[in-house]
Amino acid sequence: MNHLTRRYWGVALLFSICCLTVQAQQVKYTTGNNEWDTDSLGNHRAVVHFKGGGTTARVVIPWRLRSIQPHQRIIVQDAATRQLVAPVYVRSLDREQGDIQFTPISGKGIYYVYYLPYKNEGRSNYPKGVYLQADHNVSEPLQGKLPAPNVTVQALQAIDTFNTFYPMEVIATAAEVKRLRAQHLQAPFLVFPEDRLHAIRMTDDLPQRWIQSGPGYRFAGKADKGEYFAWQLGLYALKHLQQVRIQFGDLRSAAGQVIPASRMSCINTDGTTYEATPLKQDVHVAADKVQAMWCGVDIPKEQAAGVYKGVVKIQAAGLAAVPVQVEITITDKLAVNGGADEPWKQTRLKWLNSTLAQENAVIAPYTPLVVQDRTIQLLGRQVTLGEDGLPAQIQTYFTPEMTSLSAVPRALLKQPIRLDVWTVDGGKPVDWQNTRWAFTGQQPGKVSWQAERKAQGLQLLLDASLEFDGYMIYTMRLIASQAVTVKDIALQIPMDATVARYMMGLNHKGGARPGHIDWKWDVAHKNQDGAWIGDVNGGLQFSLRDQHYSRPLNTNFYLQKPLVLPVSWGNGDKGGITMKEEKETWLIRSYSGERTLQQGDTLYFNFHLIVTPFHPINTDFQWANRFYHKYDNLDTIKRTGATVINIHHANPINPWINYPFIEHAKMKSYIDDAHRKGLKVKIYNTVRELSNRAYETFALRSLGHEVYTAGPGGGYAWLQEHVGKDYIAAWFVPEIKDAAIVNSGMNRWHNYYVEGMNWLVDHVGIDGIYLDDVAFDRVTMKRIKRVLTKAGHPGIIDLHSANQYNKHDGFINSALLYMEHFPYLNRLWFGEYFDYEQNDPDFFLTEVSGIPFGLMGEMLQDGGNPWRGMVYGMTSRLPWSETADPRNIWKVWDDFGIQGSKMIGYWVADNPVKSSDPKVPVTIYRKPGAVLLSIASWAATDTTVKLQIDWKALGIDPANAVIKAPEIRNFQEGRVFDKDAAIPVAKNKGWLLVIQ
Repeated sequence: MNHLTRRYWGVALLFSICCLTVQAQQVKYTTGNNEWDTDSLGNHRAVVHFKGGGTTARVVIPWRLRSIQPHQRIIVQDAATRQLVAPVYVRSLDREQGDIQFTPISGKGIYYVYYLPYKNEGRSNYPKGVYLQADHNVSEPLQGKLPAPNVTVQALQAIDTFNTFYPMEVIATAAEVKRLRAQHLQAPFLVFPEDRLHAIRMTDDLPQRWIQSGPGYRFAGKADKGEYFAWQLGLYALKHLQQVRIQFGDLRSAAGQVIPASRMSCINTDGTTYEATPLKQDVHVAADKVQAMWCGVDIPKEQAAGVYKGVVKIQAAGLAAVPVQVEITITDKLAVNGGADEPWKQTRLKWLNSTLAQENAVIAPYTPLVVQDRTIQLLGRQVTLGEDGLPAQIQTYFTPEMTSLSAVPRALLKQPIRLDVWTVDGGKPVDWQNTRWAFTGQQPGKVSWQAERKAQGLQLLLDASLEFDGYMIYTMRLIASQAVTVKDIALQIPMDATVARYMMGLNHKGGARPGHIDWKWDVAHKNQDGAWIGDVNGGLQFSLRDQHYSRPLNTNFYLQKPLVLPVSWGNGDKGGITMKEEKETWLIRSYSGERTLQQGDTLYFNFHLIVTPFHPINTDFQWANRFYHKYDNLDTIKRTGATVINIHHANPINPWINYPFIEHAKMKSYIDDAHRKGLKVKIYNTVRELSNRAYETFALRSLGHEVYTAGPGGGYAWLQEHVGKDYIAAWFVPEIKDAAIVNSGMNRWHNYYVEGMNWLVDHVGIDGIYLDDVAFDRVTMKRIKRVLTKAGHPGIIDLHSANQYNKHDGFINSALLYMEHFPYLNRLWFGEYFDYEQNDPDFFLTEVSGIPFGLMGEMLQDGGNPWRGMVYGMTSRLPWSETADPRNIWKVWDDFGIQGSKMIGYWVADNPVKSSDPKVPVTIYRKPGAVLLSIASWAATDTTVKLQIDWKALGIDPANAVIKAPEIRNFQEGRVFDKDAAIPVAKNKGWLLVIQ
């Protein structure tokens, strides 16, 4: 036996199984211990043994594959020499087996037959696995008489355990299925109970395992006290099944102990939504399809040990219930954390129905809502309601600097917001009569109210709420009490024109608002349903919705799941939005156009409002928390001056995207060490996509499109081979072959996500999270902030986004898309494709800096523009870009003592320091006796400016003042300027000057 043959026999055996094949031989399933190059040979091979006797080898391989292409390339390799064998002839090839001939170049011995080779095409992080087509003759045999099969299949081998098809993806043959069906002609479906370690993976095929075992109507398992114990009931539909339900009965021990049926559930049919409402889902199973029904029992910690027996019934509409005997042995062992520390046992499926952190408790720094008459006060803002339930006035109390609150409010509205209906061309809107108004709930975190209005033939029912962060939800039902033709229905928001200084949304980048807006719906191509309009210290975001709203996908996937056109606002192609200035009013008019309503018709004119800013900016947090965005040696990080580490995915302690649980012990060790060195650690974790390494992958797939969105499939080979079809392939990491699948949006995975974060805080000690775009809404964000900040944990959240104002993202402004999350963030990092060179200061202010919303940010693309960034208190992030290193600027901060200074931006009218050129603005950082000036140029060419300084306001005696430019590597040369000097400013650059 040569050394290569010995190497084969030394490969660790994963599984073995005896099965009848066309050759009546035993087939073993093993793993290859990563010993071959999968990118050229694929993930699977047959290990075959040619015993000699002739010059032609013929083997029939019973591979039983879910899918194989008719002209799939087959590669044969000599195990002794690793030489590829040619030619190779495929006499027949299908899902059940392949009949292959080749010339055994080394004579007797071991040969490898690779049967799913592929190559990756497309982008490295979004690969397209393309299976290689045959380059051999598919029909012509080798010369001479056709030999009988003379090669033994010794094993079917996957590259590793993660890629194996055994046992749940080894398909039954068509003949086996036919015999099974013939044995059960009268049954509408067959039941195959499975334990939690054998997740049902296929819906179009039966596993061979089920042919061997036959259908069964008894399940037995073993669990610990306090454990969430999951199991499966696999249904094979012999006819179409509708509304499949699982009925649970009590489990009883011989000693009379009971586990009540109320502690059992099926995640496929029942649960709790991410908004904490009951969920009932219909499960239909088409004929000849397989459906996994994941059941679970939440065993009490105090449950006595013993054997518990009961009956579970499977019921489909119109059919008799089928009983399954269930027997669970409860051990004396108490499960740790309900078994959540052993997720491979599917113990965390319980998390899908969690209501953790759903209470609407106020989150710091926000304050409880206060109601006086119809005025609701919240942090830095107040809303006064009219008798119709709509805002009559909205006021903010933020100073222009955005660093504190003012005693004098700023009114955002010139007139009350109203919903007008016209029934006559050119006439006045209908005269509403207010018939009811009442507060329906007053809690510290949320105030709710209702109103009713009537006009001839119409009724308007309003339900609304305002939360502690400034988010307002309006549900308005317009009901026709008789047939009526309306000429238009429009929501009118009359903003004070002096407040409506900036705008973003509705096909406009952030910046100074245009002279007018005339916008139409185009949901197929544009993720646009509203806008933000306002000033630095006061503004409104509005978005238009109806009862069919579903959050679209984002970040390159919008076109695959776009907005649903609101029936009410869109009205086919008749709806739209106009904005224009009229008599000191910036009038926002969302109209829906002409339509006829029949008696009883109901239209939902829903909309959301967000009152900005959310809170004053926390400049001291910006100066003190310096992010290091890379997994690295802790001492190396400490020496840079960074204080907070962001652990991305695809590294040893957080390898799998959005599933940071597998290497949690390594993560905890790293974080504990970081804490001892005075560093904080945050991790990458969100829900936009989910790693294929998640233990729950196939349980989640059994939920249909609830967690994973529908899609064309494809992507990396593992997804094609094991997930099969009907998904969207997401981010891929070539180095570790982490292949993610796109999440469908708003679903119960968010409950799991919240529980997972809570577990990471409690058991790993994370200090926060880094969000790379967000695929959930503010309900989940609030819950995440609560669990991250509980018991004094820092709970730092920073959000990164690439600029989504492009075709693939539906031309949505990132800040507009994520504004509902801003109240709970600590920092922005916007991001790839944000152009820091070509856009004006208004774009920086509104779309990048976060300042009009109470946040501060950092730059990314090409390292950012350090001169312009400092006008907004921003630097780049270490060590993301080789072209940008913020440490030199951090040193200026420390030398000046920026901690505790007051930031006064160039947008503040009474800023004590201005430049002589409005295209070269100045922001100052003032403290007693000294001021740091940030000057940046947006002038078209090199220029010079003179500083216009209010020395009295600065509190500095000009006679003794010195203006100094400190030496800053890669930023500026050291200089001293006279008080009246003309300061040269290079194009796209600027200065940091210290006056003291």
